[in-house]
Amino acid sequence: MPAEDHHACDLPLVLAGPILRHVTPERIVLWLVSSEPCSLQFTVTVANSDELLEDQLLSPDHVTTLAVGTHAFLHLIDFATQAPLPTDTRLAYDIGVATGTSVQTTWILDWASHLCLPGAIRPDFVIKSRIDRLFHGSCRRPHHPAEDGLVRVDEELIAAGPDILERPALLMMTGDQIYADDVAGPMLRSIHELIERLGLFHEYLEGGVVADSRELLNHPDTYYHRDELLPATKSNEALTERFFGGVEKPVFTTSSAQNHLISFAEVIAMYLLVWSPVCWRLVDPRQPQLDDDKAARYRQELTCIEHFVSGLPRTARAMAHLPCYMIFDDHDVTDDWNLSALWEATAYGHPFSKRIVGNALLGYMLCQGWGNNPGAFEELLSQAEALLNRDKPKGFLDIGAQDRLIDELLTFHHWHYTLPTNPKIVVLDTRTRRWRSEITRSYPSGLMDWEALTEFQQAVMGEQAVIVVSSAPMFGVKLIETIQRMFTWAGRPLLVDAENWMAHRGAANVLLNIFGHSGTPNNFVILSGDVHYSFAYDVRLRHKQSGPDIWQITSSGLKNEFPESLLEWLDRINRWLYAPWSPLNWFTKRRRMKVTPRMPSGREAGERLWNNSGIGLVTLDPEGAPTDIRQLNATGGGTRFEQGKHTVRR
Repeated sequence: MPAEDHHACDLPLVLAGPILRHVTPERIVLWLVSSEPCSLQFTVTVANSDELLEDQLLSPDHVTTLAVGTHAFLHLIDFATQAPLPTDTRLAYDIGVATGTSVQTTWILDWASHLCLPGAIRPDFVIKSRIDRLFHGSCRRPHHPAEDGLVRVDEELIAAGPDILERPALLMMTGDQIYADDVAGPMLRSIHELIERLGLFHEYLEGGVVADSRELLNHPDTYYHRDELLPATKSNEALTERFFGGVEKPVFTTSSAQNHLISFAEVIAMYLLVWSPVCWRLVDPRQPQLDDDKAARYRQELTCIEHFVSGLPRTARAMAHLPCYMIFDDHDVTDDWNLSALWEATAYGHPFSKRIVGNALLGYMLCQGWGNNPGAFEELLSQAEALLNRDKPKGFLDIGAQDRLIDELLTFHHWHYTLPTNPKIVVLDTRTRRWRSEITRSYPSGLMDWEALTEFQQAVMGEQAVIVVSSAPMFGVKLIETIQRMFTWAGRPLLVDAENWMAHRGAANVLLNIFGHSGTPNNFVILSGDVHYSFAYDVRLRHKQSGPDIWQITSSGLKNEFPESLLEWLDRINRWLYAPWSPLNWFTKRRRMKVTPRMPSGREAGERLWNNSGIGLVTLDPEGAPTDIRQLNATGGGTRFEQGKHTVRR
């Protein structure tokens, strides 16, 4: 019997989900993975009552089912409600699952009781009439020793109880939901076991020393040595360094990409393992054969991974109760993704690296991007169906169909989206529509090109208030941006992740002109992540008393932190050099803006940066202005970013 069929009979029917995605009174979008083809029934009731509002047997018009493995079926659920659902009301929902061999339909309490809050028999959600509170966070690295901020989200939901005023409207995940390029050995081992257990489909590979992903699983260099998987030619040196070498960044961090995900099956397995406790019951990450140094590293990483897994039931519960919106940053695909024109030419000019990026992007589309805005992905989803739902000789994807889909993904320009909430939410794509440097191909590209920035301006013009999501802070720590600029001048932008809004003159000027336009919103809240520390700034245009009021609010990371002593020194030097009254501010591109840091409670006098894993929580008044900005620590407690004495508000 083939390995993938050996344990098919004892697989759980539902492997992951449901994850609640886009929700309005007229529409519900969810994500679910099962081990067999199945029919789905969806119900909605008013919480703690028998008032049935919705009861639908979901048809193929409501669900796109994609076979990602012999025993893995991804269900993308998107359906219109029979009547508009009430807002500002706790609504309980349930999903009934039945297979062709089932004698009865089973419900969430039967197959995922961990998704129900204490005392409840099904998950619930609230459709808020306005965004009064929201969670936001980024950078969830499973093998980092810090605690998981998504577990804190679950704690807050329990504390809120039935009080809908205390429940945030949504969870906004602002980048690096997975780390495709930085994978612990035990995680990669578990990924490979899950691939075998679920029969996730293999693929043919070009340009490397392995011919296909099945050979990759058993190659002696598959753990901690994936830099050896490219042919040893001079032309591949730059490629190897970018993807597998773990480019050292001595100024800020050291990133190791020696376990970089390669195949589509590895990417799908990663999503299942970072979002579902169920899939961990199917694997046993036994240590492969390693040298002594790598074996010690494996054991250390295993301790962190085991602790991460212990919190997954609570993580999954949080994502089943809150509408979850997402946008990629680089680690969802690969470190420094599309950093410069030279990076793009190097990565996309080789079939092996192009496939690595394409597979990560395909996984992102199916597991993150689609759920934000399903209508934007209809054509791509049709191509994905053609790839995944066709016959697969020997369990391999068709190489031509896969390459064609990846070509479409790499030229797709609708990853960004807006939500018709109150206030409006505008989520930016700062990765795939870049303003390439006109000076030299190695210089960092602008995070958005002129056309994309023009579309952004049109999206916000005429609004009273707007929430903008930019993975990278629009207004960051000036000292760190200065260091990044120095390394760019020296021709080494890769050493420091030299990506920020002010790094490219054209993009910076257009962005700042948008803030100065007479039609820009009066209240402009910017939510960001990326940097592995948290802060909040109040921003005003100098010499313009009529606004707008701008708040830069950064929450990072969910499960990641900056080196503590280094951050303290950077924070201290930044305060000395770039205080609001400092003349050095006039030598920055933001000299037209007055940037006033908020002070985190609980820190020493003057410190402005908060360095604890956790989740951001922002409370907004009816005009869309923040009244409370907090960073909740994953370990409990947290900080409130308080207005400094120099802050001026209208």
